[in-house]
Amino acid sequence: TATHGPSSAKLSTDAPRDNEGLGRFFSPTDLVATALGTCVLTTMAIVARRHGLELKGATVKVEKHMNPTPRRIGRLPVELTLPGTFTAEQKKLLEAAAHSCPVHKSLHPDIDAPVTIRWGS
Repeated sequence: TATHGPSSAKLSTDAPRDNEGLGRFFSPTDLVATALGTCVLTTMAIVARRHGLELKGATVKVEKHMNPTPRRIGRLPVELTLPGTFTAEQKKLLEAAAHSCPVHKSLHPDIDAPVTIRWGS
């Protein structure tokens, strides 16, 4: 169990069932995928707010693919769904924000982490 210093929020982790764990909680590699998805959407929301854009109803899905040998994250495709109508300029702004997320920029270059945005869905 990890405790966040400023808020005292607690987060439990467990190894996945396929790697000697019980799979009761997020695994550490699940948290990497979760961090990526929430970072992308949070970064986009900050930019959207600055430009008066609405992202209400936006969702993000990250699918984690593990490489077996050595065991590590190999791929983290990010899929965003942004309801609403956006101009070409607004889409460009939000796409740039999605790719500027600090977690995305911190991933090892061997991890394939493409970002796909579904507009107006």
